[in-house]
Amino acid sequence: MATASTSAANSGEQPPGLQQAKLFRIYNHYRVLISLMLVALLFIDPVNFDTRFRFLDYYQFGVAGYFALNSFVAILILAGFQPRPRHIIVSILLDILIMHGLLFTSTGITNGLANLVIISVAAGNILTPSRMGTFYAALAAICSLSISGWAILVLGGNGDDIVRAGSLGILYFAAAFILQNISRRMMRSEALANSRAQSIVELEQINKQIIQRMRTGILVLDRYVQMRLANAAAEEFLFGAPTHKGAHNSSSRALPLPLKAGLEVWLKNPFQHTTPFQPTPTSPMLQASFTRLDKESGDLILVFIEDMSKVTQQAQQMKLASLGRLTAGIAHEIRNPLGAISHAAQLMEESPNLDTDDQQMLDIIRRHSRRVNGIVENVLSLSRRRPANADLVDVPNWLKEYRTDFLQTQETTSPPAEVTLTIEPNIPDARFDKSQIEQVLVNLCDNGLRYSQQQSGERKIILSAGATADGERAYIDVRDYGPGVTAEASHSIFEPFYTTDKGGTGLGLYLARELCEANQAHLSLTEDDQPGCCFRITFAHPGRMI
Repeated sequence: MATASTSAANSGEQPPGLQQAKLFRIYNHYRVLISLMLVALLFIDPVNFDTRFRFLDYYQFGVAGYFALNSFVAILILAGFQPRPRHIIVSILLDILIMHGLLFTSTGITNGLANLVIISVAAGNILTPSRMGTFYAALAAICSLSISGWAILVLGGNGDDIVRAGSLGILYFAAAFILQNISRRMMRSEALANSRAQSIVELEQINKQIIQRMRTGILVLDRYVQMRLANAAAEEFLFGAPTHKGAHNSSSRALPLPLKAGLEVWLKNPFQHTTPFQPTPTSPMLQASFTRLDKESGDLILVFIEDMSKVTQQAQQMKLASLGRLTAGIAHEIRNPLGAISHAAQLMEESPNLDTDDQQMLDIIRRHSRRVNGIVENVLSLSRRRPANADLVDVPNWLKEYRTDFLQTQETTSPPAEVTLTIEPNIPDARFDKSQIEQVLVNLCDNGLRYSQQQSGERKIILSAGATADGERAYIDVRDYGPGVTAEASHSIFEPFYTTDKGGTGLGLYLARELCEANQAHLSLTEDDQPGCCFRITFAHPGRMI
């Protein structure tokens, strides 16, 4: 309970008890005003009171007592008394009984005070939206019918009083049911709004902690190129150490001159790639990227700063590890003995004295020679890979053109290839080298068609394009109808020389991921409940230069 109260206080919301007390305070003001008006009416036209009221003395006493009771409750509330639900229930019951007592001692159910009972019932259902609200309506209806029945039996009153009492009873129950429903919905809506507000506050606190702890430096600059915010990583990169005084106390520090120069270059040409820089001779090499925090007003500029030395080091370690795995299986002179083996196999094939067993051995030699040659070609293509020449690409149109070109290369295959294309709306542009990503898609599509045919006998795949959850980046999915990838194999399929196909080289997916990384895209295997497997290429933000 203490935790809930603290959370409510931190988020600015009021606990249910305080809100109920506030509403009751407003309702008590209304009661004081009504009782004051009834007291004032006692002094108007006092001569005819005897003819219009059944029990004038009791009526006057009831009005005075009602005013005194409401005034006393108002004084208690002003003194700081917090009414609890049981106090509110008793107050509503007293209101209903006192109002009917005034009706009984005045002119009966035809008196205008009967309309005030509806307000009391309505207020009770708002303040305590539960079964107690129905009891308020039932009590008010019974009291109204009792007054009308007594007037008919004892005073010989008109039967219309019963009809009016019944109509009032219907109004009491209608008000109770309608207001209970409205109150419950309002309470649920308010609880949902409070829950979301609390979630937003918690997310804001989490975001602040993440920004302060992340290793990418983040700066927010105003139109005068003054720092408005800097996280700990940015202060460490630019100034040597964070201030430890919070992200909002960095405005007194001036930007390093190389960063200012890069910002000026970006302001002149937002698409020009800024060069890495060093704030001081002893600082690591840094790379800054800029964007406007608010694209409409453009007052604030968001700066991302990355440590290039760590990125370069990690990339170099990955390359060295990959080259180590490659050189473990491939010798430098492998092509020469491979050529000699292939040539010898061709000479043996021309011999007229070969039996069936010798033909089978020659077939094994030829098949494995082609496989080794494919491995060598893939390794050579990896080492000769040119840098990515990225363009801003309209992904849906480019994917349609790729599908058409790819199907033309599959016209002679049997069975024919079937490539289904699905494109979601509002896909952002992507920046990549068309030829390199096309090479990746050809590899993924060929694999998908082959495994689909092995599983179902049909060569068919699905190409789909969409946007990530934030709507800022595009992705392309290649889904097949094959047997899928096991959980154990999913962790190794992008490793070099790993293959589940006896005729494969095990370098296709490895090269595909390398090409994607060169274009700042990410190739991954998505896990879902659909048949086959699905490979996803997620592109970087189009504003990020390669």
